[in-house]
Amino acid sequence: LYFGKGDYTRAEPLQQRALKISEKALGPEHPDTAESLNNLATLYQRMGEYARAEPLFKRALKINEKVLGPDHPDTAALLNNLGGLYKDMGDYARVEPMYQRALKINEKVLGPDHPITALALNNLADLYGDIGDYARAEPLYQRSLKIQEQVLGPEHPGTANSLNNLANLYQDMGDYARAEPLYQRSLKIIEKVSGPDHPDTATFLNNLADLYKNMGDYARAEPLHQRCLKIREKVLGPDHPHTAASLGNLAALYDSMGDPARAEPLYDRSLKINEKVLGSEHPETARS
Repeated sequence: LYFGKGDYTRAEPLQQRALKISEKALGPEHPDTAESLNNLATLYQRMGEYARAEPLFKRALKINEKVLGPDHPDTAALLNNLGGLYKDMGDYARVEPMYQRALKINEKVLGPDHPITALALNNLADLYGDIGDYARAEPLYQRSLKIQEQVLGPEHPGTANSLNNLANLYQDMGDYARAEPLYQRSLKIIEKVSGPDHPDTATFLNNLADLYKNMGDYARAEPLHQRCLKIREKVLGPDHPHTAASLGNLAALYDSMGDPARAEPLYDRSLKINEKVLGSEHPETARS
């Protein structure tokens, strides 16, 4: 409940207790213990505590590969999750083989039109988009969106994520006319389903604001960036990497507006957070 609401501080002790109970009652190598490890690791990832998340994901993956087998859907899920962590850490070289293996498992076991296959397609497309390989990313995003709309429906959070991710790609490609309606539709869905103060809503606000900034429409970009920052500070905390990203994005907007006096303190705060949480060598710190 708390995790779904983005209340990670109250979720953490509950997840830790669930893991302890599972380990004691079922043993350290039971699939349910792997699930508890995965849940706690996912929480730490959301909190930006990547060093605490990695060993938990790795242990969970090892359990599932041993107990369930290397081609089980739960094994694929952990490959996706560990790959996602490495992506957040900026370690792209370790991401691609995990995402590719997860996709292969899901297509084989669940089928090409399953929602989990759509998620695996989306994750691989995310990676290609991040490294600038748009030609490989676009058809994967489009296929993922088609599956989500057909299987989950037009107002499902999974559909919203697929819309948002395809819009991100079009924005990166400079195709703003195709990006804007996708962003607007995805934001409307996620506000309705997850609520106006959820971290996912903040992400979608940020992306639409970035689009308007790139279009030169600063009047529409500023309130979206400000609202995004407010949500992240409230829900994720003042020292979270996503809060740092919002500070940097709002600073960049003020720079573009010719207002360096408002930009500089935001840049400084963003850099300090990233140095503290991610380290001086992380790509996000270099961009701060």
